[in-house]
Amino acid sequence: MLDIAKRTALGALLLLLMPLAVWLSGWQWQPGQGNLWLKGLFWVTETVTRPWGIVTSALLCGWFLWCLRFRPRPAAVLLIIIVTAVLAGQYTKSFIKDRVQEPRPYVLWLERAHQVNEAEFYQLKRPARGDLVSTLLASDTTLPGWLKKHWAFETGYAFPSGHTFFAATWALLGVGLLWPRRHTKTVVALLLWASGVMASRLVLGMHWPRDLVAATLLSWVFVTLATWLVQRFCGPLTIPPSERQEIRQREEE
Repeated sequence: MLDIAKRTALGALLLLLMPLAVWLSGWQWQPGQGNLWLKGLFWVTETVTRPWGIVTSALLCGWFLWCLRFRPRPAAVLLIIIVTAVLAGQYTKSFIKDRVQEPRPYVLWLERAHQVNEAEFYQLKRPARGDLVSTLLASDTTLPGWLKKHWAFETGYAFPSGHTFFAATWALLGVGLLWPRRHTKTVVALLLWASGVMASRLVLGMHWPRDLVAATLLSWVFVTLATWLVQRFCGPLTIPPSERQEIRQREEE
């Protein structure tokens, strides 16, 4: 368990570098223009937003099963543990959001720019919040249309970041489960993707740096436990001796 915790902690530390740096720098979000890089980050965030997050999870589940190549019964257990970890993280995120009730950055901007009372905004039902955002921004030509729609769709509370919880969980699952099998490219790709999702939440006005930090730390707890359960009930995560010999032979060739 200690080795697993150390390995996943290293992955969490890598994910925390960006939001901690932004937090300590004192950076303040302001509405961006319709730049190409901003639209690119929007598409990164869409890989986690409903319903595309379900597609992302399905693809990653299949990839993890292929990478680990457990026998059918351990593979089924692996799938259950992974899906449970992801869903548990999302339920935990929702539970905390409803109690902390931290407003999103763009909501506070609406309060300043369009005289929307933040407390009254969150007293509305979600559909009404979305309608209000769409109405207020209908004549605003400085914001791209896709960003207006995204704000109208994402009207919940900020702390902690659900998108970060989702992406960090998958990235840390890669560190915990795939790193011992030397699937280095997959692990790096997952960490870069998760970092992109986290960056997108900041620049799109959806979250504060602390929201990302909290979500990453919580996901580390969930993933560490999930990785231990996989090792306990599915088999060793290290490369089997037979496969290790095949890898050496390929490297020598």
